[in-house]
Amino acid sequence: MNRKRNVIFSFLGTSLDRGMMPDRWERWRPNISLCQQEDFLVDRLVLIRQKQFSKLTEQVHQDLKQVSPETELVDQVVTMRDPWDFQEMYELLHNLLRSYHFDREKENYYAHMTTGTHVVQICLFLMVEARFLPGKLIQTGPPRGRKAQKHPGQGVSEIIDLDLSKYDRLQTRFVEEQVEARDFLRSGIATKNAAFNALIEELEVVALRSSAPIFLTGPTGAGKSHLARRVYELRQSRTDLEGDFVEINCATLRGDTAMSTLFGHKKGAFTGASSDRPGVLRQAHNGLLFLDEIGELGLDEQAMLLRALEEGTFLPVGSDTPVKSCFQLIAGTNRDLRTEVVTGNFREDLFARLNIWTFELPGLGKRREDIEPNLDYELKRFTEKESRAITFNKEARESFLTFAKDPATPWRGNFRDLNAAVTRMGTLAPRGRIRVEQVEQEKRRLEMLWQRPREESGSEILSDLFSENALTDIDPFDLPQLSYVIEVCRKSKNLSEAGRSLFSASRKKKTNPNDSDRVRKYLAKFGLKFDDL
Repeated sequence: MNRKRNVIFSFLGTSLDRGMMPDRWERWRPNISLCQQEDFLVDRLVLIRQKQFSKLTEQVHQDLKQVSPETELVDQVVTMRDPWDFQEMYELLHNLLRSYHFDREKENYYAHMTTGTHVVQICLFLMVEARFLPGKLIQTGPPRGRKAQKHPGQGVSEIIDLDLSKYDRLQTRFVEEQVEARDFLRSGIATKNAAFNALIEELEVVALRSSAPIFLTGPTGAGKSHLARRVYELRQSRTDLEGDFVEINCATLRGDTAMSTLFGHKKGAFTGASSDRPGVLRQAHNGLLFLDEIGELGLDEQAMLLRALEEGTFLPVGSDTPVKSCFQLIAGTNRDLRTEVVTGNFREDLFARLNIWTFELPGLGKRREDIEPNLDYELKRFTEKESRAITFNKEARESFLTFAKDPATPWRGNFRDLNAAVTRMGTLAPRGRIRVEQVEQEKRRLEMLWQRPREESGSEILSDLFSENALTDIDPFDLPQLSYVIEVCRKSKNLSEAGRSLFSASRKKKTNPNDSDRVRKYLAKFGLKFDDL
């Protein structure tokens, strides 16, 4: 089998490769030394240099013929104004390598990292890493020890493979760091749920490699806010995230204050605006912004947020000058925003922008195998917060876990309920020891909290608005439809919102849908007005 030829890309060392006198053989010269290695034959040396160094290049060529006559020297003349200019050097190497014909079946390629400016060496590294130069790095150095005395000009060489998985110690360290990062996102809780562990593994990669928005979905109390903060702390420790963690629950934003809270305002923009306000988007500059319950944002705020994500700018209330802010966004919701998009309550373009990395957090009821380690975590949190250690006795722990893991236990508030339960039991525990009495008391309290009032049936909704005689005048066919329309109207802020929800399919076929008018006319058929509901 024929040996593959070794091809080296190297810059002429205008200082280190210099030497005209006979004593030059007593000095280490990188490119000459590279071709003197006993166990590494250089078949072709592509020597990159500026036009004015032709005399030095000729000397190197003549010396190469003596030490390695098998080596073909390719004199690659380039134009360099400033070898310390990163943009110029990167572009120069990129153009040179793009025009080079690589034959990987017959040749091995190497980038010599020893000569040239530090900028040149960095650019060579980037060329290899990006596979513009499909090979490895090679570096040379002066001889050491006895070799320096016997062969002072020969030096040493080392091949560097950027496939870091081949370096055992590095690979072990990378694996340890991955495990450490995933454990950090889990808050050190030894979770057993396969779906949640798979989610954390992917989230760890995304958090450290991507600055695109992250979308956390799941029921209330599933841990979205806590996980968002852990992502921020992980990124802050591993990347260049320098700004703050800023969190806002969009369900708390109402009316004119929503725009001001998110995007800030100028002094005098409205009554009560006595000073400038930066807004949370500006506060999160170079940091991470967590918008919880993003489905609660109004359509105007959604449009402004989309612009901020796509352009990095937005207008504070009362300002004509755009403000810049660069931030990582994590959005959370317990709603199905796909439904909200269909009903017109959430912008489709913003949803598409958010839906790059979506992670659905399962509720506690879907992670019952993780209840025990999370219970221990909550006990630890209580101890740290209250500076008072609490534990269960054996019977109490078994009783609580049996109740907690029972499929009939709903855990409506998820991890918030678990945290509250531990807080209450820990506070009431005599001498920091939770007994069966506290567990039984807590079980009754949770069951009472989870009870829900019976929802009104369709007939009860109508009986509140119509007399018995009036109901007899309505066709049975219309009764369930009318009760549904009334129920939707009661949950909607205005006629427009009710119309978008009720006519979500048919409105798409209309150029100018007037949903409000359709609802108004429907209610009028039965003598009703929206305000009456």
